[in-house]
Amino acid sequence: MSTKVFIAGVGMVKFTKPGKSEMYDVMGAKATLAALEDAGIPYSEVQQAYTGFVGGDTCSGQTALYGVGQTGIPIVNVNNACSTGSTALFLARQAVMSGQVEVALALGFEQMNPGAMHADTSRTPITVRLDAATNAICGLDPSVPQGFQYFGQAGAEYLKKYDQTAELFGKVSVKARGHAARNPYALFTEPLTLEQVMQSPHIFGPLTRLMCCPPTCGAAAVVVMSEAYAKRKGLKTEVELAGMGLVTDQPDSFESGSMINVVGAGQTRRASQIAYAQAGIEAADINVVELHDCYSSNEVISYEALGLCAEGGAAKFIADGDNTYGGRVVTNPSGGLLSKGHPLGATGLAQITELTWHLRGTAGERQVSGAKVAVQHNVGLGGACVVSVLKR
Repeated sequence: MSTKVFIAGVGMVKFTKPGKSEMYDVMGAKATLAALEDAGIPYSEVQQAYTGFVGGDTCSGQTALYGVGQTGIPIVNVNNACSTGSTALFLARQAVMSGQVEVALALGFEQMNPGAMHADTSRTPITVRLDAATNAICGLDPSVPQGFQYFGQAGAEYLKKYDQTAELFGKVSVKARGHAARNPYALFTEPLTLEQVMQSPHIFGPLTRLMCCPPTCGAAAVVVMSEAYAKRKGLKTEVELAGMGLVTDQPDSFESGSMINVVGAGQTRRASQIAYAQAGIEAADINVVELHDCYSSNEVISYEALGLCAEGGAAKFIADGDNTYGGRVVTNPSGGLLSKGHPLGATGLAQITELTWHLRGTAGERQVSGAKVAVQHNVGLGGACVVSVLKR
């Protein structure tokens, strides 16, 4: 028997540049305490916790949460690439839906190093199939970090397929900074012009530096609970976590001959279909989205995979302003990964935090007016994709 699951509390710390943050356990404890305070419950009420991080030791989650309390509850450490935080939430929601617990916590954190990420060559890398597919489609340059190549090549494929120029991706970066200017949690808030984006240092393919998200450090946490528990305790049930889809790769990621699928478009379609069906919504119902814009090219690809616009319709979607305030669906009102950065374990839960604020009507100057349905999208190559639907 399943039960409705509500987001009772959210919290995050402002993301910072590598080398400028507090230690991961301090950040994790602060985000957790903020979420508990927001939920109006003590840590002793949490019955299970799922802690997400990509770099670190096996029991880093315990180290972070022991700064909040040592209550003896199960703490499960989660690593699912860039979708780690969302996977922790998927498990927390599942625990409450199943009736195993009434209150669960999802925490994500990351303490990252400067510069592009590099695979561990001492063991089979998680990107082995991605690398083989990329090499077969367009060749893989061992001197260039893989992420730049994956999303650069996917972007180049998209532009060629739909007869567009790289300015399409540049416009996404300009929009991201415009949104971030109203977000006190964003790392980069200075407005950008299209000229600045296009003239920033070239990275790979059509991508410039200002089309790529930076590595950052940070933490975010979400408390979920059953409807019965919330009513019994007199707690708020404003935001329902109404649907979640978590999928991994199918052969189309590696065998379709398309870099757009290599970077997760197929996964996004499948995960969104699952989440939308669970929540009883269609893409046309969505008011606000936080999607995985690790690169501007991926935001464009994800518009279509999430059903926000038709296949090949992203250029018109952007030109008509349908991806921002006053348009059809506000995408990344936080400024997205492009402006906040991407501390891997924290990213998904920071997206959920942002959307919860919008559905409650507490997002301040960046509030999406009348938001009732929100979607979160978090993809990790290697791979896993999570799409979540939140309803007011």
